[in-house]
Amino acid sequence: MAKIFGINTKISGKVGPLIYRQTRVGTVVSEAPAKPDIPLRTRRQMNIRTQWANLGAIFKLFSGMLRKGFEDLPAKMSVYNAFIQANLGVVKVYITRSTKLNGGAILAPYQITRGTLPSIVMTQTSSRLTKSSLNLGSLTISDTTTIGQLATAILTNNEGFEEFDQLTCFIGSQSVDSVTRTPRATIKGCKIILDPNDTTVLWSTVDKFGFSTVEGHLGTSSVVRDGAIAWVHSREDEGRGILKVSTQFLYVENSSLATYQTNTAIIASANSYGGINSAAVYLQPDLDAVAGA
Repeated sequence: MAKIFGINTKISGKVGPLIYRQTRVGTVVSEAPAKPDIPLRTRRQMNIRTQWANLGAIFKLFSGMLRKGFEDLPAKMSVYNAFIQANLGVVKVYITRSTKLNGGAILAPYQITRGTLPSIVMTQTSSRLTKSSLNLGSLTISDTTTIGQLATAILTNNEGFEEFDQLTCFIGSQSVDSVTRTPRATIKGCKIILDPNDTTVLWSTVDKFGFSTVEGHLGTSSVVRDGAIAWVHSREDEGRGILKVSTQFLYVENSSLATYQTNTAIIASANSYGGINSAAVYLQPDLDAVAGA
């Protein structure tokens, strides 16, 4: 700090790296306090922040299809916040800021709905097809099967289903952009109403991939490869004006997933958000526990 004379005596405030102050003894100049180029955050803060990117990207892919996917939310909690709360720290996936800005996302076994209806269980057969717990009895779905026939099979062979319930199938696909090499994901949904009198041809309305017969149950027509699937049971409660849903998680087979769960992935993601300062060595020893948990 120093007292100065001359033309600078009328300056006040910050000029470049210097701060000028007018005092009763004259103009005093001092150096502005140095600020770190990279904000230092704790390991816990960066672990959370780096998970948000992929969670937000995946939620966006549903394009509003999860609008009522979580039952009995507090008045001020959005479905988005419920989705983040359900998955943060459970399945840890790390993408960089540039990946997110380029529309990238990684399919992961996130929870997509939460409710009071029984969950639809998903298992893999010896031929690697995905089979749901929805028993179809003697029905074998073909290109002539109607929605009514499938509805009758589900209602007859499964407890907890009622006429006019809804069955939704979410189908995800993972790919890599051929130009930017950004990992890209898509999610589409198709649904039927369990109306035994509906004569509409099933496959004219929904995707055959998620509405086929596997060992007497509803399942996939082919192997889930670099993709995801989930079936959700929902019911409109007209008296209360709410939607009841089954609690479901995405079933995922994704060869890209493991790459975005490593120490390298979390460091790259954290650095892209200005999180890990090379001087802050104390942030790094626990990365194995963070990324591998």
